[in-house]
Amino acid sequence: MKYILVLLFTGLIASAQSPKEQLNLMPWPQSVAVNEGNFTLSKNFEVNITGNPNPRIFGGVTRFLRRLDGRTGIFFKQGFIAKLNEVPNAELQINCTKSGKIGLYEDESYHLEITKNKITLNATSDLGALHGLETLLQMLQNNSTSFYFPASKIADFPRFTWRGLMIDAARHFQPIDVIKRNLDGLAAMKMNVFHWHLVDDQGWRIEMKKHPKLIELASDGMYYTQEEIKNIVKYADERGILIVPEIDVPGHGSAILTAYPEIGSKVITLTGGTSEKNIQGTAIATYGIERNAGIFSPTLDPSNPKTYQLLSELFDEVCPLFPGSYFHIGGDENEGKDWDANPKIQEFKKKNKLATNHELQTYFTMQLIPMLKKHGKQLMGWEEIMTKNMSKDAIIHSWRGPNEGVVAGQSLIDAVKKGYKTVLSNGYYIDLMYPIESHYLNDPMPKGANLSAEEKARILGGEAPMWTELASPLTIDSRIWPRTAAIAERLWSAENITDVANMRKRLEVVSFRLEELGLTHISYKAVILRNVANNQNTAALEEFSNVCEPLKGYTRNIGGTEYQMYSPLTLFADACTPDAKDSLLFDEAVKQYLANKSIENKANVSQFLNKWITLNKDLIALSTKAPLVQSLLPLAKKLSNASEQILNVLDNKSNIKTSELKELVEQCNTKVHADVELSVYESLKKLI
Repeated sequence: MKYILVLLFTGLIASAQSPKEQLNLMPWPQSVAVNEGNFTLSKNFEVNITGNPNPRIFGGVTRFLRRLDGRTGIFFKQGFIAKLNEVPNAELQINCTKSGKIGLYEDESYHLEITKNKITLNATSDLGALHGLETLLQMLQNNSTSFYFPASKIADFPRFTWRGLMIDAARHFQPIDVIKRNLDGLAAMKMNVFHWHLVDDQGWRIEMKKHPKLIELASDGMYYTQEEIKNIVKYADERGILIVPEIDVPGHGSAILTAYPEIGSKVITLTGGTSEKNIQGTAIATYGIERNAGIFSPTLDPSNPKTYQLLSELFDEVCPLFPGSYFHIGGDENEGKDWDANPKIQEFKKKNKLATNHELQTYFTMQLIPMLKKHGKQLMGWEEIMTKNMSKDAIIHSWRGPNEGVVAGQSLIDAVKKGYKTVLSNGYYIDLMYPIESHYLNDPMPKGANLSAEEKARILGGEAPMWTELASPLTIDSRIWPRTAAIAERLWSAENITDVANMRKRLEVVSFRLEELGLTHISYKAVILRNVANNQNTAALEEFSNVCEPLKGYTRNIGGTEYQMYSPLTLFADACTPDAKDSLLFDEAVKQYLANKSIENKANVSQFLNKWITLNKDLIALSTKAPLVQSLLPLAKKLSNASEQILNVLDNKSNIKTSELKELVEQCNTKVHADVELSVYESLKKLI
């Protein structure tokens, strides 16, 4: 009877929603109007393309048909679309005025109209048409007997021109299938930039035919061949996505210097010898690939002409692989320790009147601009490259915030005021395991900043960085999705689309649909939990993962030495994600109970507390044959102890002192077990 009432209640809510509220669109379009009636799908559904689009539209429409067919199981008779105006009487008519150019400032707008017997998609470029097809897929609804699109009109375009995701393939190498499925995810969310971080202290990931030492000595055999890179670039192009490669210099130089130590800044002073021969002077240091996470001192020597000769040759080989107009040179986190300790570099600074290491780095970066310009590339770098003498052609990538001791987004404001174009990443660091709300409400357009229209136009958009110190090919999707979909909405939709509860509702459906593309952010969890459970029943672990989240920020990797690049990422923390499901539900139950201490609201809270008491016992039983469960038991016990006492208080069965109850709840705030934290701690605190 209880479940029947719940179903009836859910049905009443659904019927009370307006047609617009029933849509699960993401990013939310600029304009949506839902009309009376529906377009019902049948096996005779066909698509026709007219106009002058890029040939990528044919593959895009074919993929649309296969995804729609897969979702509905209708068996459409239309197979592969290969030419214009194939089916003039088709129910879906797509018209593109021109061929879209991959890059910034292209017209990505579209107009979608759905009537009872026809669907029309008009776009200036095929890029807009691809976006419109993604929206149409999201519009799909069904009843008990059929699938349909609600009659509607949508006019849509992006708010920002740079809507990106960065994947770091240097720390943990990410195979081609990982890159491709995430490109599909980007396209589904109307994102248009993939920033590929290919070189760092932990590895060089690009096949170099003229400088093979880089892959022989600095890749551990894990790199992309040039043919594979061309294939990925083509794959991205077909989905309307620009690829921006990154080779991080002059810092983060361990991998490059492992192959070419002669351009490093570190010097070894030679002293001593015998009575017959006195040894004085310096020698070239040796370097090795870094196995830890963190910031390290190996840095390229900006005073050595061989440094620029090598970089020029590397760019000559790498730039042609990427037809886009932008190249990221990193430029971040150079502590300058090796520069300070090198007498030759200090002499070079004096000779060139460079007062600080910042000015020296500017000198270095300025040498790279013509190397890249030669290949039609515009230089981009992390915000440290911005100094008074830096070329205004450089794009400044704003990344630092309070954790780095600076005002969040200040570098973005400084950059546009000084005449630079800029992209925001501070607030979008998805690897830090922060809740989705913190990303969703983080806007590239700074609030309260007195910016002119010209300065605002220099804010290109935003980008979500996915650093992979703690992400493997198995887990990376769960760190990117579904939170990146919320970031995509922030970068595409109108500024006033900020309802977090509504976003969460839509995201639940969108997240499920993203797995159709091959992403594994939901399904991967079962693989890890089976490992932790030693192939026993994983139900208790699944329940516990719904109230646990990975440690946030960089606290999981204490001091940068806890996890090496070969350490296991198959533990309970790797199965956990931000915004743990039961934490959100419990917090809502607590809020309702505190607002109205009715029997029903009390029962909702008690249901969770009873579940966690039972869960502790289940995990203890599971651990008898699963060693990896042992590290969870102290945390489960603390949650059980607090739950039991709170339950007794709610039932008026306890005389426990408030101070003792608070202490029990405080014990749930521990962050020393299994690299996870109990995400219900704040809600428990509210409750007492």
